[in-house]
Amino acid sequence: MPALPKTGARGRRLRIEFVLFYVVTPVVTACLLPPEGLLAGLFLFMLVGLGLLSATPGFRWRELTRGWRAIRWLAVAGLAALTFVSSLAVMQVMAPQSMFSLLDHPERLLLIAVLYPLLSALPQEVVFRALYFRRYRGLVPKGHRGVVLNAALFALAHLMYWSGIVVAMTFVGGLAFAWAHAVRRSFPMAWVMHSVAGVIVFIAGLGIYFYAGNVVRPF
Repeated sequence: MPALPKTGARGRRLRIEFVLFYVVTPVVTACLLPPEGLLAGLFLFMLVGLGLLSATPGFRWRELTRGWRAIRWLAVAGLAALTFVSSLAVMQVMAPQSMFSLLDHPERLLLIAVLYPLLSALPQEVVFRALYFRRYRGLVPKGHRGVVLNAALFALAHLMYWSGIVVAMTFVGGLAFAWAHAVRRSFPMAWVMHSVAGVIVFIAGLGIYFYAGNVVRPF
């Protein structure tokens, strides 16, 4: 598919749109939106992203179903292991009393395992991988630089939790998810990796850092 133009009125509009969506909106949300409004703001952000992708010339939703055979399950397992070990290390240092706390509530854990991949990981992958690499493919850097930028923007979107742990983990996770989508050319692999890593984070107890009710701004 031909790249979208970098110059001209359309190119300028796309650049402005890209900065507003991936940079300005997350920063404004993190700095100005009250904690009780973060989830609603995130939901609206996702809806706008879905709308932008749907309006992208030539895009068809069936594109997201391609790439199942390109999944490297060893890489998925490697990310799962890395997530598990790093989550346990963080919890042991920061909040050992909350480690594996969800195991005492198996019904909640089951709900997270079922709903997180569908209601959280899937829309995030659509917005941060499919939209980023499809609608803005003529604007973002190619190769590894584009993957790193994608991971950085993904981490920035989690600034609203005001946690260095969250930003660091979402950046590393973002690298893996962006690699799966852009290099392996498999949206399903990015979604599977995100889903597995996310559920492991909650099992370990790190979900306390992704809870809007615990957000404390440094100002």
